[in-house]
Amino acid sequence: MMDIRVQKTNVIANTATMAYRNLLKTIHNPEQFMDVIIQPVMFMLMFGYLFGGAIAGDVKAYLPTIVPGILIQTLLSAAAGSGTQIRDDLDSGVFDRFKSLPIAHIAPLAGQLFADILRLLIATTVSLLTGFIMGWRPAVSFTWVVAAALLAIFLGWALSWVFALFGLLAKSSTMVQSFSMITMMVLSFMSSAFVPVKTMPKLMQNIVNINPVTYVIKATRIMLEQGTWSKQAWIVLGAGILIVIIFAPLTVLAYNKKN
Repeated sequence: MMDIRVQKTNVIANTATMAYRNLLKTIHNPEQFMDVIIQPVMFMLMFGYLFGGAIAGDVKAYLPTIVPGILIQTLLSAAAGSGTQIRDDLDSGVFDRFKSLPIAHIAPLAGQLFADILRLLIATTVSLLTGFIMGWRPAVSFTWVVAAALLAIFLGWALSWVFALFGLLAKSSTMVQSFSMITMMVLSFMSSAFVPVKTMPKLMQNIVNINPVTYVIKATRIMLEQGTWSKQAWIVLGAGILIVIIFAPLTVLAYNKKN
């Protein structure tokens, strides 16, 4: 019984150490922060000031639409970074070095995925703060803003498992980056992130309405505008849990085969 407790303690401690290592790596490589800091600021300013007047009449009226959209787009990009970092570590051979260390076998993978939570938190904070500076004001209490942020972060973390699996299976980090960029662009731009669905052609509306990102954005908007936990929020929460249930074992299995 004592050995089991010691093993659990070692796994937690080793995972925390690996998570700290990944955070330090990110800090020492500022380009890895671009998707969580530069991207939300750039897109918020660009879409807000270029298209706000044309779509909503002015920038302030457009912000309730674009803030949740940019938030989810940024979280997709941040989640995709997990696969790229894992592929980079595999290509550099650092995972081979970890195998020779007296640490829990799963710690390097778990450390990466738990470090992603901080990246997602930073991406969420920067997105909402940029919108606030531009004039966006949530119509609900701070509690609902936090609830919407936590739901979005959880879904982003769940998607990190998907991208981590692809990072383990892909042949190069370039392939991971290309796949991640295409996925992020298609899912975000073919959704309700930037324009009202009713303004689109009928065929496009049908495509947008079946896009899962549209559900996430709608759930986030309802929480930020009405302070309501809607059926879309339940769908998003359930989808996130289902993604983890399916992809966490697959990712661990692929990781065990690689190591």
